[in-house]
Amino acid sequence: MRYKKIWMQVLLLTIVLQQTTAQKIYRTDVLVVGASASGIAAGIQSARMGAATIVAEPSTWLGGMITAAGVCAFDGNHNLPSGIFGEFRSALYKVYGGPSKVSTGWVSNTLFEPHVGDSIFKTMVASTQHLTIQYQWQFQKTILENGVIKGAAFTQTLTGEKYIVYAKQVIDATELGDVIASAGIPYDLGMESNEITKENVHKGPSNDIVQDITYVAILKDYGMGKDCTIVKPLNYNPDEFDAACTNYYFNLLRPKPSVDAQKMLNYGKLPNNKYMINWPGFGNDIYLNIVEMKEEDRQKQLIKAKEQTLRFIYFIQHQLGFKHLGLADDEYPTKDRFPLIPYHRESRRVKGLVRMDIHHIAKPFQIAAPLYRTGIAVGDYPIDHHHKKNEEAPQHLDFYGVPSFNIPLGVLIPANNQGLIVAEKSISVSNVVNGTTRLQAIALLIGQAVGTLAATAAKENIPAEKVSVRKVQNGLLQTNAYIMPYFDVPLSHPHFEAVQKIGATGILKGQGVPTGWANRTYFHPDSLVKRNELVNDLVPYYPIKNNQQKNIRLSEAIDLIIQMAVDTNHLKISASNYKWNFQNKALLTQQIQKAWVFWKLGYFNINMPLTRLEFAVLFNATIDPFNLKQVNHQGVIIE
Repeated sequence: MRYKKIWMQVLLLTIVLQQTTAQKIYRTDVLVVGASASGIAAGIQSARMGAATIVAEPSTWLGGMITAAGVCAFDGNHNLPSGIFGEFRSALYKVYGGPSKVSTGWVSNTLFEPHVGDSIFKTMVASTQHLTIQYQWQFQKTILENGVIKGAAFTQTLTGEKYIVYAKQVIDATELGDVIASAGIPYDLGMESNEITKENVHKGPSNDIVQDITYVAILKDYGMGKDCTIVKPLNYNPDEFDAACTNYYFNLLRPKPSVDAQKMLNYGKLPNNKYMINWPGFGNDIYLNIVEMKEEDRQKQLIKAKEQTLRFIYFIQHQLGFKHLGLADDEYPTKDRFPLIPYHRESRRVKGLVRMDIHHIAKPFQIAAPLYRTGIAVGDYPIDHHHKKNEEAPQHLDFYGVPSFNIPLGVLIPANNQGLIVAEKSISVSNVVNGTTRLQAIALLIGQAVGTLAATAAKENIPAEKVSVRKVQNGLLQTNAYIMPYFDVPLSHPHFEAVQKIGATGILKGQGVPTGWANRTYFHPDSLVKRNELVNDLVPYYPIKNNQQKNIRLSEAIDLIIQMAVDTNHLKISASNYKWNFQNKALLTQQIQKAWVFWKLGYFNINMPLTRLEFAVLFNATIDPFNLKQVNHQGVIIE
C-alpha cells in the first residue's frame, strides 16, 4: 500500500507538472515564427509601430541566412538602400568605417562578418519597445480555431518546456514555410510548367526540384606560418572540384573556369582577413530536397551538406595550397565552427491573393494586372537559380536578365485563410521569380512590409487582407522604404516621396532596363511630360482630352488640377499648412508659385512645359491621387 501511495503521489505530481507546462501561455498582438532575415525585420517593424510582438527563434542568432547561415554578402539593392535594409547597412558602415571597408570581395558591394550582423540586429532589438525575442523555441504546430490561425505551439529546445502563443496575427518567417504547411494552407513546391505560368522561361514539365542548398563556411587567415589543414574527409576526391578554378582544371568536359584560386576566394572576401566559402561553380553547393521532411530527418540529411563543404575546404587547403586558411574560431558558437543553419534558396511558396510571375517584373507597366501599384518591397538583382548539382534540373536559369522591380502586397497574404501572413522565401511567387525575391536585402524588405501589415491589422482588429494597400505603403514610406524601384530619384532626393507616390499611381510610368547585376528602372525626372502618355495614364483617375500640343504646360496642369479638385470636392492642405484655392486660377497660381520656391524647383513660368519631376511634385501636393483613390490587391482602382 505504501508503494502504491507513493506511486499515486508521483503520478499526481507528474500530471500537475504536465498541466503546468501546458499552461505556459503567451498572448500578443503579433507572433513572428522564425528570426530569419524577414522574421527579424518583421518583428522590429511591428514593434516600432506599437504592436506587442514576439519573435520565436529556434537558434540563438538573429538574421537567418544573413548571419546564422553565413551568407554575409548582400546580393543586389546597393542602389536601393530601402528601409531596414538601408538602416542595417548604415550600421555596418559605422562598425567598419564606411562603404569602402565592406567592399572587400567582388561578389558584392557589402560584405561583413556574420557575428557583426547578428550583433547589429540584437542592438536594434534592444532599442525597440514592445518586442520580445524567445530564443531556442522550436516551432511545433499552428493553433487553429474554426479554420482561423490563432497562434502556434513551441518547445524550448534546452528544457523541453512547452509554450503556446496566441496572437492576432501570425507571421510565417521560417526558412522553409513550416507554418503554412502545419496550418494546411495550399502552397507550391518546385517548378511549374510553362502551361501554368505562361512565363516562357522554364519550358519543361512541373516537378518537385528545388534549388541547391549550401552549408557555407567562414574561413580565417591565421597567417602564412600556420597549417590549418583539416583531417582528410572521407570520400575525398579532388576531381569533385575540378573546374572550380583554373588552378585545378583537367576535365575538359566541364566549362572552363574564369577565375584562379585567389580570385575564387576573393569572391567572398570579408573584412578582417576572412572568407565566405559559398562557391557555386563545382564548389560547395549540394542538391538536397529536405523541405517536406521532419526536422530530425532534415538534420540527418544536412550532414551531407557539411561533408560537402568540408571536402571543399580540404581541397582549398591541400590541393590549392591555402593551408593558412582555417575555419574561423571567432564566428559561430558551434563545436565544428560551422554556421548554425544551411543556406536554403527555396522553400514552400504559398498560394496568395496574387501570384507574382516574370511578367510583373519584365513588363509591369504594360500588362493588364497593374500589381506595381501595390508595391511594398524592391529589388534589382537578376533571376539567379542554383541547379548545378542536380543534372535533372534545367541549367538556363542563372542570371536571367530583368529590370529592377517591386513586390506586390498580395503575395504576402494566403488566399482564403485568415490569421497568417507569409514572409521570407514562402511568398506567393512563381518558381522562376523566387530566383530573385529570395535574396538577402529583399528578404529584409519583405519582412518590414509584413511587420507593417501585421501591426496594422492587429491594431485595427481586422484580417490582413482587409488592410488598405495605401495604408501599408504610407507606413513604409514613413520609414524611408521604397515602394517603387526608381534608380534616378534616390532616397536622398528631396522629392523622393512624391515620386514614389505618383509612380505607384501609374500616372507617370517608369522604364525598366536590364543592366546585369544591378538592374534599373528609371523615372526620368528631367524629361518633359508627354501629353499622349498622360492622357492614357490618367484614365483611371480623371479623363482628359488629347490635343495637338505635345507637352503639358504648367497652365494646363493648373486647369487640370482645378477640374479634378472641383469634380471630386477635393481639398488638400499643403506642407505650408494652407488650403489650396481651387476656385480661382489666379490665386491658385500664386499659391503654386510660392510653393515652387519652397519645393526648390527653380524656374517658374505659367507657360513652361513641365518636367516629370515638376508634375509629380505639383500633382502630389495638390490632388494627391495616391491617397485620393484606393487600390485593391490586383492594383485596380477602387471607385
